[in-house]
Amino acid sequence: MIEITTVVFDVGRVLFEWDLRYLYNKLITDEAEREYFVSHVVTPEWHYQHDAGRSLEDMVAERVAQYPQYEELIRAYDTRITETIPGPVPGTHEIVRELSANQTPLFVITNFGAEFWHRFRPAQPIFDHFGDILVSGMEKLIKPDPAIYALALERFGLQPGEAIFIDDNLDNVVSARLNGFAAHHFTDAAKLRAELTALNLLR
Repeated sequence: MIEITTVVFDVGRVLFEWDLRYLYNKLITDEAEREYFVSHVVTPEWHYQHDAGRSLEDMVAERVAQYPQYEELIRAYDTRITETIPGPVPGTHEIVRELSANQTPLFVITNFGAEFWHRFRPAQPIFDHFGDILVSGMEKLIKPDPAIYALALERFGLQPGEAIFIDDNLDNVVSARLNGFAAHHFTDAAKLRAELTALNLLR
């Protein structure tokens, strides 16, 4: 049995909170209208097109044409997109720092739009602890596609079974397990810490 020596993190809802509502709570005061907007106009499914490699410019122009009455709110998705990430998930940055201090190899596989990533990454020193970061929007591959895990193994120089991958999305966890990774379905930092301790990666 191969020993797990390496930890690979997701970003959204593992290292950082993320929800479109964090932005649109500020911009749409009526709750019913806000829920309509994030369910039908600027939706997670639409956002994932950027994660998969589509440009913000194309996405926004298309959506404005479809919903011209919401033009200002749709354009806020582009200009204020970092406000959908209010801060760290409690406890996970401490885990990253402890793993790094133990010289555990650390990497990231994240579904994240390229343009969004270039705005977000420079202000987040936590990512300095990671040896490499695979961003879906740059590669035009998106979890849970098996190809993104194959690319990660190659890019990170890992053997199958050598790393544990941490993600909040169960589909991504299942695919990781089928494609060369041990995996942890993230729900909170305490459970993650317990698993990493059981694997002798934390004390």
